Amino acid sequence: MWGRFGSLVPIGAQTTQISQQRGMATLKAISIRLKSVKNIQKITQSMKMVSAAKYNRAERELKQTRPIGAGASQFYEKAEVAAPTDVPQRLYIAMSSDRGLCGAIHTSVARLIRNELLKDDKNIKVVCVGDKSRALLGRTFGQNIIFAANEIGRLPPTFLDASLLADAVIASGYKFGSGEIVYNRFKSVVSYSTQTLPVFSLSTVQSAPKLSIYDSLDDEVIQSYIEFSLASLIYYALKEGACSEQSSRMTAMDNASKNATEVIDKLTLAFNRTRQAVITRELIEIISGASAL
Repeated sequence: MWGRFGSLVPIGAQTTQISQQRGMATLKAISIRLKSVKNIQKITQSMKMVSAAKYNRAERELKQTRPIGAGASQFYEKAEVAAPTDVPQRLYIAMSSDRGLCGAIHTSVARLIRNELLKDDKNIKVVCVGDKSRALLGRTFGQNIIFAANEIGRLPPTFLDASLLADAVIASGYKFGSGEIVYNRFKSVVSYSTQTLPVFSLSTVQSAPKLSIYDSLDDEVIQSYIEFSLASLIYYALKEGACSEQSSRMTAMDNASKNATEVIDKLTLAFNRTRQAVITRELIEIISGASAL
């Protein structure tokens, strides 16, 4: 009769065994979680140190690059070059990188271009510099992307990289009247802003009202200068973006390390309390068993 029920164990003994198993399982889970968070903290601290070293180099190089960007954009301001009304086609160059874990620095660039695409997606084409901008814009506006450049952000940008990007933009064959380079301008270690730089075609520059203030300008000279200025502006935007990215990653990793420290403290406290509860419960069971005898 008792065979189908197996061996019978008193209810109190079952409860004690289950509570012990639960206590041990909880301790093991907390221990695994605590070890995982400590490993994450080591990684974030290492990434913060690496980003700090890269940031120092990027900031030094940025100081030397800013006059190049300012000089290239001064020509369009002095000549009063404006976007033509008869050519609605525009080009946006999204400056990002292939690497993440640096806050919302790539999202801000993609958000600005996405807002423009929502207004008029038929006359706007996008060049994505970096896989992050391509991934953010390609989900909903993949048909507007002309091409995407990767391997950006792993090494410090050079003028050769900017020249290759400028050549690729010119060789794409897209006829646009005006455009903008969307990038992140570095302000301080904890601050940056998303800004734009103007880009114009040859016909737009030729129709500028104050182009005559520059002497000896023919079509060939203007075309050469437009190509050089495009490479200069891209190079400047790459340097600004690289410095902003490293500072943002350094800040993000510092915040992640601080958050990991708080989680470690909470898990350590929970582990000690749980272990003390298990030890206390086992002592009570031993004393109760001895008293029953």
